Amino acid sequence: MNISSVVVKTLPENLEAVKAALEESGLCEVHFNDEEGRIVAVIEGDDDADESDKLKLIAELPHVVSADFSCTYIDPDNEGLQDLGTL
Repeated sequence: MNISSVVVKTLPENLEAVKAALEESGLCEVHFNDEEGRIVAVIEGDDDADESDKLKLIAELPHVVSADFSCTYIDPDNEGLQDLGTL
């Protein structure tokens, strides 16, 4: 299992629309945003390719200026996160 934080950027006037689109997409969980249009979200995936596919879909959402990985955790055995529950 992989878990990555991503930073999604949009224009301030599109912030609420992009947050709603991210939350409705099922691709990630939104955890933070600022009024300048930066959104921090978390993607979970089975492997690097799964996470990369999700990031590409996020980047293609309307009004998204950019979407980039920030930090990644890789657990090849799926053992390290059993006790953490949902992030």
